[in-house]
Amino acid sequence: MSTVLFYEKPGCMTNNMQKILLRTAGLRVVERNILREKWSAERLRTFFTGMPVSAWFNPAAPSIRDGKIKPDGMSEEQALAHMLAEPLLIRRPLIEVDELHFAGFEPEKLAQSLGGDWPSAERVKECMRHDDSPCPLPGKRD
Repeated sequence: MSTVLFYEKPGCMTNNMQKILLRTAGLRVVERNILREKWSAERLRTFFTGMPVSAWFNPAAPSIRDGKIKPDGMSEEQALAHMLAEPLLIRRPLIEVDELHFAGFEPEKLAQSLGGDWPSAERVKECMRHDDSPCPLPGKRD
């Protein structure tokens, strides 16, 4: 059984559904708080291999949603600096299995890389809030 390090925002309903899917696929999930993790630019960068910089960001992050931060046209160095200063900007979940790193939840890509018996996962790709409201901050409920 593979062990998955799952970097999430605690309390996120979508991340909870994603963890259920990973466990259903026969993987052991170890949960980590993405907001409290001690990130370095080098370590964080490993999750975004092959992705355009604009896709590294969580589009539902308040700073992006409000237009304060605009990922389009940003350099890798600028993106990483913003994410280190404001971890809510990081696309999540971040998933680490041995030497494999993934940003965002792409069940097809995970199944291809990790194997296992994967149920249908269309519902857990995106945020489950249907009113476009942001997920609550950790420790707060809406």
